[in-house]
Amino acid sequence: MSQAPTTAAASGSHSSVAMIARQAIVNAQQVVIGYELFNRSRTATGHTAATDVILVFTALSHAGTEELVGKKLIFVNCTHESLAGGHLELLDPDKVVLEIPPLGHVAVDEVAARLPILTGLRERGFHLAFNHTVLESAYAAWLPLADYIKLDLSLLAPDQVAVLISYAGRHSRAELIAEKVETAQQYDMVSTQGVQLFQGYWFARPALVEAKLLSPTQNSIVQLINLVRQQASTDAIEEVLKKDAGLAFNLMRLINSAGFGLAREVTSFRQAVMLMGLKKLFRWAALLLTASRSGGVPSSVGQTAVVRGRLMELLALESMSQEEADQAFVAGIFSMLDVMLGMPMESALGLLSVPEPVAAALLRREGVLGELIALAEACESSDDAVFDRAAATLHLSSQQINWAHLQALAWADHVTEE
Repeated sequence: MSQAPTTAAASGSHSSVAMIARQAIVNAQQVVIGYELFNRSRTATGHTAATDVILVFTALSHAGTEELVGKKLIFVNCTHESLAGGHLELLDPDKVVLEIPPLGHVAVDEVAARLPILTGLRERGFHLAFNHTVLESAYAAWLPLADYIKLDLSLLAPDQVAVLISYAGRHSRAELIAEKVETAQQYDMVSTQGVQLFQGYWFARPALVEAKLLSPTQNSIVQLINLVRQQASTDAIEEVLKKDAGLAFNLMRLINSAGFGLAREVTSFRQAVMLMGLKKLFRWAALLLTASRSGGVPSSVGQTAVVRGRLMELLALESMSQEEADQAFVAGIFSMLDVMLGMPMESALGLLSVPEPVAAALLRREGVLGELIALAEACESSDDAVFDRAAATLHLSSQQINWAHLQALAWADHVTEE
């Protein structure tokens, strides 16, 4: 796989190392069929960063799928929030198994509310894996979507395992994976009952893989986001890539990775931009901005900003022009720029060329865009008083707002076509 063309000049980019652990999942013949990936990088506070699809996607785009998993399946732990990010569109779904967690407090209506997102992912070709709770009656709607069901032998007693294996065999088409297999006795117990896939210390401990990262400057990413939102020419976008080695390197590694699924290698920036398209390029840049944070800012900050931008865009479309809705998106996604860049908002906006209404909304929460930001913040914090006031000012009903919020969270599943 070739690296970025040499026309990219270093401009403050720096390299670092991400630690990704992988643990093999094997069949009865002990042939590896896939790897579960875990993030083992440390945050600024010294804690292991939470594993989710965004972190693993970032590693894949930097390191290249071949280095981590070869031609095997990739099993990725997810949160329900991360399933709504546009980054999933950048992966080849045929190679990815999304591990879907159970809901904290099971409610039939919440299970039903998540169903369209999960169904959409499956229809797009992603494989879905669940733990044994998917066999409970409350999750009956999810069970037909299961390609894999994991049985954690550290949590389940042998008699429970036997019941679950029997039930899964009668009521699902999923392949069963026994995980946390640590002894020969455990292996014998589940294999004699028909389990065909296994994961655990008995077979292999997680192995660390170093993924070398070349980090672009945040200024370059922000400039790229600006150009893409303005639907700038390929020449203008190519110029930004040529000036930042990190940005160019990451784009070329991603588009040439096995996860992107192209048949032939892309060797020029222009080719990469044209093949990816503005919509995917924007989503990639927005994700890269959240990953390039410094000072230990949580990845959830960038994720929230992206969802906020889409929410505001959808609400603006209820009564405003497309151009004004575009401004609403920009105001939303940049409303947490001060936190992401670690500088006052006024200084952060010095990096950008934004319309006056956007600047007024970001700096002083003025105008319609300011009200939309306040409403988006209220949706996140469940502040009923601010929610009611902003909704009344904007002449929006609770039903309109809640539906737009759900659509924003499920962005990747509802907006997939170029």
